[in-house]
Parts: sequence; C-alpha cells; structure tokens
Amino acid sequence: MQKYCSNNPFQFLKVIFLGAIFLFLSSSITLAEEAKNHQECSVTNQFTFSWQFLEQCDMQPRGGTSKGNNIVVDSSVNNAWLAIQEAGISPFEKDRRAILAMAGAYRVSFDFIEIAGYVPDFVPSKPYQSWGTEYVYVAEDKKEFISLQHIMVMFMQQEDGSVSEPMVMKHWRQDWEYEKRSQFVYAGHRRWEKSNQKAKDVKGTWSQAVYQVDDSPRYESFGKWQHSANVSSWLSGKTWRPLPRREGSIRNDYHVLEGTNRHTILPNGWVQEQENLKLVLDEQGQAVKDMPYLSKELGIARYERIVEHDFSAGDEYWNKSKEYWSDVRSVWEDFIDSNNSLVIQKKVNKQYMFMPFFNKAQAIVDGEKYQSSPGKKIIRETLVPFIEVN
Repeated sequence: MQKYCSNNPFQFLKVIFLGAIFLFLSSSITLAEEAKNHQECSVTNQFTFSWQFLEQCDMQPRGGTSKGNNIVVDSSVNNAWLAIQEAGISPFEKDRRAILAMAGAYRVSFDFIEIAGYVPDFVPSKPYQSWGTEYVYVAEDKKEFISLQHIMVMFMQQEDGSVSEPMVMKHWRQDWEYEKRSQFVYAGHRRWEKSNQKAKDVKGTWSQAVYQVDDSPRYESFGKWQHSANVSSWLSGKTWRPLPRREGSIRNDYHVLEGTNRHTILPNGWVQEQENLKLVLDEQGQAVKDMPYLSKELGIARYERIVEHDFSAGDEYWNKSKEYWSDVRSVWEDFIDSNNSLVIQKKVNKQYMFMPFFNKAQAIVDGEKYQSSPGKKIIRETLVPFIEVN
C-alpha cells in the first residue's frame, strides 16, 4: 500500500495530534473523568427521561466534558427558514430550500438515552451528552443533488482560563438526492449493499446518505419532506446503521442501530431526531430469533445558529483541501457504483482508515501541492486494504 508521507516531522506530529484529538472527542470518557464525574454527580444535567428511581451517579451522562469559548446564539430569524415559507414556490423548491437551510454556523448539542429495555435484567447504559461548534458548507448543489459538509472548529478553554488555538476537523457529510432509485445501505457486520427501488416508490422523495469523516458510507434512506405553514420536516424510512463511535467504544453486545432519522428546520437552526432499536445479529447478518432487540434509544442533535464565532480556520481548511476531498468522494463513488456490496474495515494493521486522509489533507492545507490525477490513484491504493468486494 502506498502511504502518504511528509518530510516535515512537525506536520506529521500535527496530524497524529489531530487524529488523537478526534478519537478522544468521539470516544467514551476516561476512567479519570469517570471518577471526577462520580464526585460531581450532584450537578449533573438531567434528562426528561432520566430514570429517576435509579442511583443518580450511576446515570451520570458520559461524553465530552470540555468547555469552549463564549458562544453567542443568533437571536434573529434565519432568512433561509423564511424562504421556505415563500408563497407560490413548488414543493420541490421548498424541499431544496429546506435542505440548504441546514448550511451555516452552529453550536451543536448531542443527547442520547436508552428509554426502554426488551430483555430480562435490563440495566440502562449511561446517557451520552456532547457538543461542538461547526460550520456546514454546501459542497455541491446540482439542483436535484445537494451535498453538505460539516467542519468542526473548536476553541477549548484551558485550565488557566485562556482559550486554545482553533482545532479544525472534518466531520460528517450528508448527501441529498431527489428521487434516487438506488441506496447503499448497511447490512450488518461491516457490510454495505445496494438496495434498488421502483420509480413509483421514490416519487417525490429525497434520499439522505450519511458519510463518515473519511467519506466512507455510514447509512442511507429516503423519505418525503413535509411542509406546513411554519414547519418543514423530513422523515427517513427504517434504517440500519453501524454502531457510532459513542457506542462502539464501550458496547459489544449488539451489532446494529435500527431506526428512523428526522430532520426539522427551525427559525434559528435545525434539529435531528433519532429513534433507535439496538439489534443483535447472527453470523449470517440476520436478526437473532431469540430476543433480537436489547433496548430502545432516543437521540437528538440540536443545531443552533451562532454569530461572532471565528470559523476562519475552518474556511481555510475547507477552501484549500476541498479539491482533494472531492477526489476522495469520487473514488468512493467508483467503488460503490461498480459493486453490489462492500465490506469496509475502519482499522487495518493498527491504522485507522481516516488517518492517511487527514494526513494528506493537512499537508495540502500547509502548502503541499496537489494534483488530481495521481492523487486519485494514491487515494484508491490507500483504500484497497480496507475494502473487500463481495
């Protein structure tokens, strides 16, 4: 496998540091944080569905505990939300405006909690809470296809009260396509496969495909946008998803999140709601016959529009690296278009798949020249060890 490398040891260390930060932010808290949280459980933020008869410290939320710089929420009504309400526009145009309204600057909060157990002796896992500041860029807009790229730009508050330099990290991506007849869906045990639809079944619908930080597929479904006087909302069909990092780092007793995903546009942002069942599979990728579902989980991500947050480091990163990331997407599209199913490993030979891509993107941001044709060849060679065609 041909690897990206750099003659600059400081750049290499910078990328390793960013990778470590990424793994830290997206994984469970450390044992030291766990002990600290146990001591501070009296000031825990509580959920509405908070299992109020369980020991409070046992249900202390896990997740990010860091603090950022001061955030100013945008109190004005978003013009993009108002544009959806415009009289006389077609349903298709309303859909497009709703999708594009998700672009912009946000503070994001993530909340997940198990609300019901379906097996004997069920004990709910700790709720999960985290947060971030990110900018959602319109990566592509081709009328019936819209791609939104999320870039995190975080300023962390230090122990002495000072604020860190910005930490920039490419986050997830969502692609929306009108009346798409083929989805690439998760089938369990790290395998994704094509799911083809009849034209009549996707009429008037939009598919949403969600991708990981390295642009590998995560999940995909389709549904219709519904528009009322002041509410625009999209609901997916039932979808399988691999375990997210918040779960994969601490759970090995189930294999799939099965659920729905709803996006609703608000006057000052948008909200993503998830309703998930935790599903156990057999070796063949089928739901086990005896008690396949462990529990039900609710999740919500609130995207609140913000102002006065310095996203210039994110702008620089995206403007300088977007050609490279476009080629990464293109190579992934070639793999997906030319195969009915793929098994994709996130880690091979102790290396995470995202690391060489983060490394190369950072090198380009730092001034390395990039040429698309040889670049695509290296991207493909980098992906091959992680992908099994079947």
